[in-house]
Amino acid sequence: MVMKMEKIIREKIKKEMQELKNKIQECYYSKSGVNEAEKYIKGLLSRAERKNGWQMSEILGESTPYKIQQFINRGRWDANQLRDVLRGYVNEKFRDETAVLVVDETGFLKQGKMSAGVQRQYSGTAGRIENCQVGVFMNYAVNDRFCCIDRRLYIPRQWTDDRGRCRKAGIPERYQFRTKTQMALDMIKDVYESGLPFEWVAGDSVYGADNRIQKYLEEKDKKYIFAVSGGKYVWIGCRQYPVKKIKQLLDGDKWVKISTGPGTKGEKVFEWQYVEVNCNVKRHKKYLIFRRGISEKPEIQGYIAYGDNETKIEEFVRTAGTRWTIEMNFAEMKGETGLDQYEVRSYDGWYKHITLSCVAHAFLTVLREQFGGLPELSSTYENTMAEFKKKRK
Repeated sequence: MVMKMEKIIREKIKKEMQELKNKIQECYYSKSGVNEAEKYIKGLLSRAERKNGWQMSEILGESTPYKIQQFINRGRWDANQLRDVLRGYVNEKFRDETAVLVVDETGFLKQGKMSAGVQRQYSGTAGRIENCQVGVFMNYAVNDRFCCIDRRLYIPRQWTDDRGRCRKAGIPERYQFRTKTQMALDMIKDVYESGLPFEWVAGDSVYGADNRIQKYLEEKDKKYIFAVSGGKYVWIGCRQYPVKKIKQLLDGDKWVKISTGPGTKGEKVFEWQYVEVNCNVKRHKKYLIFRRGISEKPEIQGYIAYGDNETKIEEFVRTAGTRWTIEMNFAEMKGETGLDQYEVRSYDGWYKHITLSCVAHAFLTVLREQFGGLPELSSTYENTMAEFKKKRK
C-alpha cells in the first residue's frame, strides 16, 4: 500500500514539474535554455547544503559549475517575463478573491562594494546596520497557502547618483531612484493590472507611512491594514492627531480579546481597540486599530485600516495576522530554495536567481496543496518520498 502511494506521489511530482516546465518555456529562446532552467530549479529544491554553483552542479551530476553560472550570469532571458509566468502559475493554482497581498523587505548580507545596490544599511535579517543588499518582496496569501509573486532590488540613491558604478553592476541606464514604498506601490499596481485577484493589502510601518499606497488602494476599492508608527498623523473630525497621542487616550475598559489565527502553540490572542478616523470614500470606513499583548507591561502597536461598512473588526485582526506569512516565506525560501545563497553581483543576475527561487517555492506550495498538507515545506523535492513514508508510519 505504501509503495503504491509512493508511486502515485512520485508521478504527481513528475507531472507537476513537467507542467511547470511547459509554462516557463516561453521565457527561453531554446530547448537547452528551458532545460537549464529546470535543472536550476531542481538544484534549488535539492538537498545541497548551500544552493551555490558548485554544490548544485555536483548534486545535478555536472562536472563543473560553469553551465549553471553561465545560465544565471550571461543567459539571454528576462527575469520579469519569468515573474509574469510565476504570477500566472499562482493564479491558476490557487487564486482567491479574498487573497491578501503582503509587502515587506529582507536583507542579503554581502562583502565588498561591487554587488548591485550593496551598502551599509539596516538589515531586518541581521537586526542591525550591515553591508548588505535589500530586496522588497510581495507575498500572495490565501489562508495557509502563500508564496512570493514579485521582488524588487532596492538601489540606494548613492548608487543612482553614480552612473559609472551602476554600469559596472549592470543597472540599466534608464533606472531612476525608487524608495521602498514606491517599489511596493509599483508591485501592487502590477498585480492589480495583471488580473490576479486580491481583497487586501498588508504591510509594516514602512509602508503604512506612505499615503500614496493607501490612496491608490482606496481608489481601487481594496481593503488594507498597515502597521503605523507613533509619528503618523490622522484626521478625526476637524483636527489632526499623531498616533502616539491617540494611543495615550485609549479607554482601558474597551480592550477586547481577539485571535489573529492559529500559531505553533495554539491561537494567537491579543487585546484590541479601535478608533474611527476620517475617510473620504462613501460607504467605507477608516480606523486606527491598536493591539497589545496579554502581559503585565504590554507594548501597543498601531495599525491604519480601511474597509467597507460591512468589514468587522475580527476581519481586520485576521488580516493583520496574515502579515507574518511573509516572514515565514522568507524563512522557507532561505532554508529550502536558496533565496540568499546566490553567487552573483550583477543587477540582472540577482533578479534571475531570486525569481527562480520564488518559482521553486511556489512549486513546493502547489505540491503541499495537492497532497493535502504533504509534503511539508520543511522537506525538499528530493526527500519527498522519505518524508511521506515517515508520516505514514
